[in-house]
Amino acid sequence: MGTTTAVDYDVVIIGAGVAGIYQVKRLTDLGMRAVVLDSAGDLGGTWYWNRYPGCRFDSESYTYGYSFSKELLDEWHWVERYSPQPENLKYLNHVADKFDLRKHMQFNARLDHATWDDAAGAWQLEVSDGRTITSQFLILALGLLSAPTMPRIPGVEDFKGQSWHTFFWPHEPVDLAGKRVAVVGTGATGIQCIAAIAPEVGTLHVFQRRPNWSSPLHNGPISAEEMDEIRSRYDEIFETCARTPGGFEHEPDRRGFYEVTPEERIELWEQLYQQPGFAIWLRNFREIFTDEAANAEFSAWVADRIRERVEDPVIAEKLIPKDHGFGVQRVPMETNYFEVYNQPNVRLVDISETPIERVTETGVQTSAEHFEFDVIVYATGFDAITGAFDRVDITGVGGQSLRDKWADGPETFLGMAVNGFPNLLMPSGPQSGSASTNFPRGIEKGVEWVTGLISYMKEHDHERFDVDRDAEVDWAEHVKAMYATMLMRKAKSWFTGYNSNVDGHEEGKVRYLVYNGGAPKFFRRAERIAESGYHGLTFD
Repeated sequence: MGTTTAVDYDVVIIGAGVAGIYQVKRLTDLGMRAVVLDSAGDLGGTWYWNRYPGCRFDSESYTYGYSFSKELLDEWHWVERYSPQPENLKYLNHVADKFDLRKHMQFNARLDHATWDDAAGAWQLEVSDGRTITSQFLILALGLLSAPTMPRIPGVEDFKGQSWHTFFWPHEPVDLAGKRVAVVGTGATGIQCIAAIAPEVGTLHVFQRRPNWSSPLHNGPISAEEMDEIRSRYDEIFETCARTPGGFEHEPDRRGFYEVTPEERIELWEQLYQQPGFAIWLRNFREIFTDEAANAEFSAWVADRIRERVEDPVIAEKLIPKDHGFGVQRVPMETNYFEVYNQPNVRLVDISETPIERVTETGVQTSAEHFEFDVIVYATGFDAITGAFDRVDITGVGGQSLRDKWADGPETFLGMAVNGFPNLLMPSGPQSGSASTNFPRGIEKGVEWVTGLISYMKEHDHERFDVDRDAEVDWAEHVKAMYATMLMRKAKSWFTGYNSNVDGHEEGKVRYLVYNGGAPKFFRRAERIAESGYHGLTFD
């Protein structure tokens, strides 16, 4: 594929996580000059950075791995049903080494500025090490949860002990034995971390603003015999994932919520609560996502399970969400999380009642008292989905900033391209099918679509594409319409762009970040567009 001006690379990919690894493989297999840049010291993305205790898959391990290579599937043994972070990073390193992908990767290389040069028909990329790199295509494989946010609390820098966001958990071992530890935040990360460290620390104070629904993970080892059985049915497993809305093995109960008796509903819930992973969420009645009365009935049932597990009834009520129902946002999975609050060394601090006023040199000051700590862990979440894009200065045609274009929420074409930003692609961008599904199942499809588009351009001697503005508006409106039927539109979650630690992302405004029509519907539409010669795109 030729261009009017010589470029350093045909394609530069930003991010060496799950998406970036597969993307560079597909492109280099086609003989393209492609390179991956990553700000980290090594590959892995999410699984490189997040090393906090308890960090693991909430997808079944064998549905999370890549499906493109039978040889890879046959040789890898997942050791746990929900694999922990060290094993996940080991897996991604194994993939990169097996397919000799490291030679196409550069680390400690953060993309600071990306500018489209219309005259040259290329992207000019300024890297943190001082280089300027030119590329015909720019692929952003930045990850959905890769822009951590610290809380807006005065004095965070004043604390003299150890402190960090869970995303930046130290790479060297951390000895928490006997320490006075605080965890700020009870989202998915906090729930994993709290349960993992509670048996080890001297004292643990959990600072909770809003509780989250959570249900048992039921993790366990995978024996050699079970792994052999899994390998024998990988085709069936991936076929099931491809037809389910979330890209998991879990398929919804096709009976109508009101077609069965209350007793039959409870019987199903009792079964699902004992099953591993997202079964309680995704094998449930479909109405729990769309019907307020159905969701309220089910949420009340789950609330009773929490009350059974927490000995102090006052604490139990504080751990039960009152502002949203179960399942209207991604459900954190837990292992003995609620039992943690039965330990004498653990205290729940409800900062909706006694807010944190500041962090001091020795601990945390609330409106009620001062707490002394050795370690403070901030499990305060991410500027989800668009945050990593906002942290790079990306300039398109006519000097337009992507950050400014998305200030009120993203507008995209299939979540994979943007009007006014030629030759920019996102295999798992905002509003794509990957953003709301079992991530690797989505990104493989996204990477293949992106690769197919670049191959199409090569075959037809196209050097540049852009998105028709009308096609972008149509997709953005379609994504918005998909929210209208879902109860998630009322939740304070990253699915709706809520994050009180980010300007413009506070309560009261929905940002339409994910596609809620289900992965099968999304990828059928994407495939039809590819088959049409990429209707919605303009080529030069």
